[in-house]
Amino acid sequence: MAEYSLDGRVVIVTGAGRGIGRVMTEALTEAGANVIAAAHISDDFPELEAACAANAGNIHCLAADIRKVEDCDRIIASANDVFGGLHGLVNNAGLTFTYIWPDAYRRPEWIEEKRFPAFYEAKDEIIENVIATNFVGADRLARRAAPLMIEQGWGRIINVTTMYPTMTRPGSSPYGPSKAALECASEIWSKDLEGTGVTVNILNPGAGAATPGLAEEIQQLSRESETPFVIDPILFREPIVWLMSDATDDINGMRYDAKRWDASKPAAEVGEATGTKAGVLLSYMSDS
Repeated sequence: MAEYSLDGRVVIVTGAGRGIGRVMTEALTEAGANVIAAAHISDDFPELEAACAANAGNIHCLAADIRKVEDCDRIIASANDVFGGLHGLVNNAGLTFTYIWPDAYRRPEWIEEKRFPAFYEAKDEIIENVIATNFVGADRLARRAAPLMIEQGWGRIINVTTMYPTMTRPGSSPYGPSKAALECASEIWSKDLEGTGVTVNILNPGAGAATPGLAEEIQQLSRESETPFVIDPILFREPIVWLMSDATDDINGMRYDAKRWDASKPAAEVGEATGTKAGVLLSYMSDS
Protein backbone atom coordinates (compact mmCIF):
# COMPACT_ATOMS: atom_id res chain seq x y z
CA MET A 1 0.00 0.00 0.00
CA ALA A 2 1.41 3.40 -1.02
CA GLU A 3 2.02 5.93 1.74
CA TYR A 4 0.16 8.65 -0.20
CA SER A 5 -2.98 8.41 -2.32
CA LEU A 6 -2.88 9.70 -5.88
CA ASP A 7 -6.48 8.79 -6.71
CA GLY A 8 -7.72 10.72 -9.73
CA ARG A 9 -4.31 12.09 -10.70
CA VAL A 10 -3.19 11.77 -14.32
CA VAL A 11 0.56 11.43 -14.78
CA ILE A 12 2.78 11.06 -17.85
CA VAL A 13 5.93 8.98 -17.42
CA THR A 14 8.42 8.84 -20.28
CA GLY A 15 10.86 5.98 -20.68
CA ALA A 16 8.28 3.90 -18.83
CA GLY A 17 8.96 0.50 -20.35
CA ARG A 18 11.86 -0.63 -18.20
CA GLY A 19 14.26 0.28 -15.40
CA ILE A 20 13.50 3.43 -13.42
CA GLY A 21 10.55 4.35 -15.62
CA ARG A 22 8.84 1.04 -15.10
CA VAL A 23 9.34 1.13 -11.32
CA MET A 24 7.92 4.65 -11.11
CA THR A 25 4.97 3.75 -13.34
CA GLU A 26 4.09 0.75 -11.18
CA ALA A 27 4.44 2.79 -7.98
CA LEU A 28 2.24 5.60 -9.30
CA THR A 29 -0.52 3.24 -10.46
CA GLU A 30 -0.36 1.37 -7.16
CA ALA A 31 -0.96 4.71 -5.41
CA GLY A 32 -4.06 5.25 -7.54
CA ALA A 33 -2.77 7.45 -10.37
CA ASN A 34 -3.81 7.08 -13.99
CA VAL A 35 -0.58 6.85 -15.99
CA ILE A 36 0.28 7.52 -19.60
CA ALA A 37 3.32 5.26 -19.93
CA ALA A 38 5.29 6.50 -22.93
CA ALA A 39 8.31 4.70 -24.33
CA HIS A 40 10.20 4.51 -27.59
CA ILE A 41 10.58 0.73 -27.20
CA SER A 42 7.21 -0.94 -26.73
CA ASP A 43 8.40 -4.55 -26.35
CA ASP A 44 7.95 -4.40 -22.57
CA PHE A 45 4.44 -2.92 -22.64
CA PRO A 46 2.52 -6.20 -22.17
CA GLU A 47 4.55 -7.07 -19.09
CA LEU A 48 4.23 -3.52 -17.72
CA GLU A 49 0.48 -3.46 -18.29
CA ALA A 50 0.09 -6.80 -16.53
CA ALA A 51 2.15 -5.65 -13.54
CA CYS A 52 0.10 -2.47 -13.15
CA ALA A 53 -3.20 -4.30 -13.62
CA ALA A 54 -2.22 -6.65 -10.81
CA ASN A 55 -2.20 -3.61 -8.53
CA ALA A 56 -5.54 -2.42 -9.95
CA GLY A 57 -3.69 0.42 -11.58
CA ASN A 58 -4.98 2.39 -14.56
CA ILE A 59 -2.42 2.57 -17.33
CA HIS A 60 -2.28 3.49 -21.00
CA CYS A 61 0.90 2.50 -22.82
CA LEU A 62 1.95 4.69 -25.72
CA ALA A 63 4.78 4.11 -28.17
CA ALA A 64 6.40 7.49 -28.81
CA ASP A 65 9.73 9.09 -29.70
CA ILE A 66 10.14 12.35 -27.78
CA ARG A 67 12.70 13.53 -30.31
CA LYS A 68 9.71 14.16 -32.58
CA VAL A 69 7.44 17.17 -32.10
CA GLU A 70 4.34 15.27 -33.22
CA ASP A 71 4.96 12.49 -30.72
CA CYS A 72 5.31 14.96 -27.85
CA ASP A 73 2.02 16.54 -28.90
CA ARG A 74 0.44 13.08 -28.99
CA ILE A 75 1.68 12.21 -25.49
CA ILE A 76 0.19 15.39 -24.01
CA ALA A 77 -3.09 14.97 -25.91
CA SER A 78 -3.40 11.35 -24.78
CA ALA A 79 -3.50 12.35 -21.12
CA ASN A 80 -6.70 14.32 -21.71
CA ASP A 81 -8.16 12.00 -24.34
CA VAL A 82 -7.70 8.84 -22.26
CA PHE A 83 -7.98 10.05 -18.68
CA GLY A 84 -9.52 13.52 -18.93
CA GLY A 85 -6.70 15.74 -17.72
CA LEU A 86 -3.06 16.10 -16.72
CA HIS A 87 -1.57 16.61 -13.26
CA GLY A 88 1.98 15.36 -13.48
CA LEU A 89 4.88 14.88 -15.89
CA VAL A 90 7.89 12.68 -15.14
CA ASN A 91 10.71 13.35 -17.60
CA ASN A 92 12.57 10.08 -17.30
CA ALA A 93 13.29 9.01 -20.89
CA GLY A 94 16.96 9.11 -21.71
CA LEU A 95 19.73 7.70 -23.83
CA THR A 96 22.52 6.64 -21.52
CA PHE A 97 26.02 5.19 -21.52
CA THR A 98 24.83 1.86 -22.94
CA TYR A 99 23.63 3.73 -26.03
CA ILE A 100 26.67 5.97 -26.38
CA TRP A 101 29.36 3.35 -25.73
CA PRO A 102 27.60 -0.06 -25.86
CA ASP A 103 30.78 -2.10 -26.17
CA ALA A 104 32.47 -0.42 -23.21
CA TYR A 105 29.59 -1.21 -20.86
CA ARG A 106 29.60 -4.90 -21.74
CA ARG A 107 33.23 -5.38 -20.79
CA PRO A 108 34.16 -5.42 -17.05
CA GLU A 109 37.76 -4.47 -17.78
CA TRP A 110 36.57 -1.12 -19.17
CA ILE A 111 34.82 -0.41 -15.85
CA GLU A 112 37.73 -1.60 -13.69
CA GLU A 113 40.38 0.30 -15.62
CA LYS A 114 38.15 3.26 -16.52
CA ARG A 115 39.15 2.92 -20.17
CA PHE A 116 36.25 4.73 -21.80
CA PRO A 117 36.19 6.28 -25.27
CA ALA A 118 36.99 10.00 -25.42
CA PHE A 119 34.38 12.62 -26.32
CA TYR A 120 35.91 13.20 -29.77
CA GLU A 121 35.23 9.58 -30.72
CA ALA A 122 31.45 10.02 -30.55
CA LYS A 123 29.62 10.40 -33.86
CA ASP A 124 27.43 13.40 -34.68
CA GLU A 125 24.32 11.21 -34.74
CA ILE A 126 25.00 10.01 -31.18
CA ILE A 127 25.46 13.56 -29.87
CA GLU A 128 22.30 14.80 -31.56
CA ASN A 129 20.13 11.90 -30.40
CA VAL A 130 21.28 12.11 -26.78
CA ILE A 131 20.70 15.86 -26.51
CA ALA A 132 17.38 15.58 -28.37
CA THR A 133 16.11 12.88 -26.02
CA ASN A 134 17.61 13.82 -22.66
CA PHE A 135 17.03 17.56 -22.83
CA VAL A 136 15.09 18.83 -25.87
CA GLY A 137 12.35 16.21 -25.55
CA ALA A 138 11.96 16.84 -21.82
CA ASP A 139 11.86 20.59 -22.41
CA ARG A 140 9.29 20.19 -25.18
CA LEU A 141 6.97 18.12 -22.99
CA ALA A 142 7.32 20.46 -20.02
CA ARG A 143 6.49 23.50 -22.16
CA ARG A 144 3.31 21.78 -23.35
CA ALA A 145 2.31 20.45 -19.95
CA ALA A 146 2.97 23.57 -17.85
CA PRO A 147 0.16 25.79 -19.26
CA LEU A 148 -2.40 23.03 -18.64
CA MET A 149 -1.26 22.68 -15.05
CA ILE A 150 -1.13 26.44 -14.48
CA GLU A 151 -4.72 26.75 -15.68
CA GLN A 152 -5.93 24.28 -13.04
CA GLY A 153 -3.65 25.72 -10.36
CA TRP A 154 -1.85 22.46 -9.53
CA GLY A 155 0.77 20.28 -11.14
CA ARG A 156 4.03 18.42 -10.84
CA ILE A 157 7.01 18.29 -13.16
CA ILE A 158 9.71 15.87 -12.04
CA ASN A 159 12.95 15.57 -13.95
CA VAL A 160 15.29 12.60 -13.66
CA THR A 161 18.87 13.84 -13.86
CA THR A 162 22.08 12.45 -12.36
CA MET A 163 24.81 13.38 -9.91
CA TYR A 164 27.57 15.85 -10.84
CA PRO A 165 30.33 13.19 -10.53
CA THR A 166 28.42 11.07 -13.05
CA MET A 167 27.93 14.05 -15.37
CA THR A 168 31.67 14.67 -15.49
CA ARG A 169 33.19 11.19 -15.36
CA PRO A 170 35.40 10.03 -18.26
CA GLY A 171 33.32 8.79 -21.16
CA SER A 172 30.16 10.58 -20.01
CA SER A 173 29.91 12.98 -22.95
CA PRO A 174 27.34 13.73 -24.29
CA TYR A 175 25.24 12.10 -21.53
CA GLY A 176 26.63 14.31 -18.75
CA PRO A 177 26.13 17.62 -20.61
CA SER A 178 22.56 16.66 -21.52
CA LYS A 179 21.71 15.97 -17.88
CA ALA A 180 23.49 19.15 -16.76
CA ALA A 181 21.21 21.06 -19.13
CA LEU A 182 18.12 19.45 -17.60
CA GLU A 183 19.47 20.17 -14.11
CA CYS A 184 19.89 23.86 -14.95
CA ALA A 185 16.50 24.00 -16.67
CA SER A 186 14.82 22.49 -13.60
CA GLU A 187 16.01 25.38 -11.47
CA ILE A 188 14.83 27.94 -14.04
CA TRP A 189 11.43 26.28 -14.50
CA SER A 190 10.84 26.12 -10.75
CA LYS A 191 11.44 29.87 -10.51
CA ASP A 192 9.23 30.62 -13.52
CA LEU A 193 6.39 28.59 -11.97
CA GLU A 194 6.68 29.97 -8.45
CA GLY A 195 3.24 30.81 -7.07
CA THR A 196 1.28 28.99 -9.80
CA GLY A 197 0.62 25.79 -7.84
CA VAL A 198 2.90 23.92 -10.24
CA THR A 199 6.21 22.66 -8.88
CA VAL A 200 9.41 21.38 -10.49
CA ASN A 201 11.71 19.00 -8.66
CA ILE A 202 14.51 16.59 -9.49
CA LEU A 203 14.77 12.90 -8.65
CA ASN A 204 17.96 11.08 -9.59
CA PRO A 205 19.73 7.78 -8.81
CA GLY A 206 22.40 9.38 -6.64
CA ALA A 207 26.05 8.55 -7.41
CA GLY A 208 25.44 5.55 -9.60
CA ALA A 209 23.74 4.10 -12.65
CA ALA A 210 20.30 2.53 -12.86
CA THR A 211 20.47 1.82 -16.57
CA PRO A 212 18.88 -1.24 -18.16
CA GLY A 213 21.11 -3.13 -20.56
CA LEU A 214 24.25 -3.36 -18.45
CA ALA A 215 25.90 -6.74 -18.89
CA GLU A 216 25.53 -9.18 -16.00
CA GLU A 217 29.31 -9.10 -15.55
CA ILE A 218 29.11 -5.35 -14.96
CA GLN A 219 26.27 -5.73 -12.47
CA GLN A 220 28.19 -8.45 -10.62
CA LEU A 221 31.26 -6.22 -10.53
CA SER A 222 29.12 -3.53 -8.93
CA ARG A 223 27.73 -5.94 -6.33
CA GLU A 224 31.25 -6.97 -5.35
CA SER A 225 32.56 -3.40 -5.20
CA GLU A 226 33.03 -1.53 -1.92
CA THR A 227 31.19 1.36 -3.59
CA PRO A 228 28.48 -0.20 -5.83
CA PHE A 229 27.81 1.88 -8.94
CA VAL A 230 24.62 0.17 -10.16
CA ILE A 231 21.53 1.41 -8.31
CA ASP A 232 18.39 -0.71 -7.91
CA PRO A 233 15.50 1.20 -9.58
CA ILE A 234 13.20 0.01 -6.76
CA LEU A 235 14.61 2.91 -4.71
CA PHE A 236 12.48 5.28 -6.82
CA ARG A 237 9.15 3.90 -5.61
CA GLU A 238 8.57 5.94 -2.46
CA PRO A 239 10.07 9.27 -3.54
CA ILE A 240 8.15 9.47 -6.83
CA VAL A 241 4.79 8.92 -5.13
CA TRP A 242 5.64 11.46 -2.42
CA LEU A 243 6.75 14.10 -4.92
CA MET A 244 3.55 13.59 -6.94
CA SER A 245 1.29 13.97 -3.89
CA ASP A 246 -0.40 16.90 -2.12
CA ALA A 247 2.16 16.50 0.67
CA THR A 248 4.74 18.32 -1.46
CA ASP A 249 2.66 21.39 -2.36
CA ASP A 250 5.26 23.65 -0.73
CA ILE A 251 8.29 21.89 -2.20
CA ASN A 252 9.68 23.46 -5.37
CA GLY A 253 13.11 23.61 -6.97
CA MET A 254 14.57 20.72 -4.99
CA ARG A 255 16.58 17.61 -5.87
CA TYR A 256 16.39 14.21 -4.22
CA ASP A 257 18.72 11.21 -4.55
CA ALA A 258 17.03 7.81 -4.64
CA LYS A 259 20.16 6.09 -3.34
CA ARG A 260 19.80 7.94 -0.03
CA TRP A 261 16.10 7.11 0.35
CA ASP A 262 15.19 5.03 3.42
CA ALA A 263 11.85 3.38 2.65
CA SER A 264 11.48 2.29 6.28
CA LYS A 265 10.92 5.92 7.33
CA PRO A 266 8.08 8.35 6.44
CA ALA A 267 8.73 9.94 3.06
CA ALA A 268 8.36 13.49 4.37
CA GLU A 269 11.00 12.82 7.01
CA VAL A 270 13.45 11.37 4.48
CA GLY A 271 12.78 14.18 2.02
CA GLU A 272 13.49 16.85 4.62
CA ALA A 273 16.71 15.14 5.65
CA THR A 274 18.10 14.48 2.18
CA GLY A 275 16.78 17.19 -0.16
CA THR A 276 19.01 19.90 -1.61
CA LYS A 277 18.27 22.86 -3.86
CA ALA A 278 18.17 22.13 -7.57
CA GLY A 279 21.29 23.30 -9.34
CA VAL A 280 23.37 23.34 -6.16
CA LEU A 281 25.92 21.02 -7.76
CA LEU A 282 26.52 23.59 -10.47
CA SER A 283 26.32 26.68 -8.23
CA TYR A 284 30.08 27.04 -7.84
CA MET A 285 30.14 28.35 -11.40
CA SER A 286 28.10 31.40 -10.40
CA ASP A 287 31.23 33.24 -9.30
CA SER A 288 32.95 32.85 -12.63
